[in-house]
Amino acid sequence: MTVYVSGHISIHDRDEYAKYEESFMDVFQQFKGSLLAVDENPSTLEGTWSATRFVLLSFPTKDDVMAWYNSDGYQTIVKHRFAASNMDAIISVGMDEAAPQ
Repeated sequence: MTVYVSGHISIHDRDEYAKYEESFMDVFQQFKGSLLAVDENPSTLEGTWSATRFVLLSFPTKDDVMAWYNSDGYQTIVKHRFAASNMDAIISVGMDEAAPQ
């Protein structure tokens, strides 16, 4: 079952964040994830939106998410994101296509 990671990011230091972006795909592509969306100008349908960036990733399993997130490669670059932004992120399990809706 597909697992999604949704990130709502508020970037306050674009130069430092660029250091994170420089290596992100090199690390990310080593795992089984797909980058589904990156948007720095999402439209608000309901409620309020205060983040400056939306990111949506997918992985085959939660174990794959955790392997990527906890990898040495990711932990080496994520320090730049920590220094440059604040993020709220969630892991959400997708619906099984065979399950009734």
